[in-house]
Amino acid sequence: MPKGYVILTESVRDPAGMDAYSRAAGPSMAEGGASVLAADGRPQLLEGEWHGDRTVVLEFDSVEAARAWYESETYGRAKPLRHAAADTNAVIVSGFEMPPRGQ
Repeated sequence: MPKGYVILTESVRDPAGMDAYSRAAGPSMAEGGASVLAADGRPQLLEGEWHGDRTVVLEFDSVEAARAWYESETYGRAKPLRHAAADTNAVIVSGFEMPPRGQ
């Protein structure tokens, strides 16, 4: 089963509010089994346009686990803090598993 990834791009309006969101979201990420793969305030744009000034990539065991975290009651309490402090885009994507060599 492929991993699930949550990618957030954030245009932060209120840094103190985002700090409060991070403190509130942390326990939900641990509860949901998330690994933080990237949290970058300065992504290097290679092509096109990119939203925001911070990008966060979270890894979960599956797309279902990522969705369960996003819809969880614990994370539901943190989301309004993020919405108040930043304009955010959020997506869930499925990981890609390379086929075995020679196939």
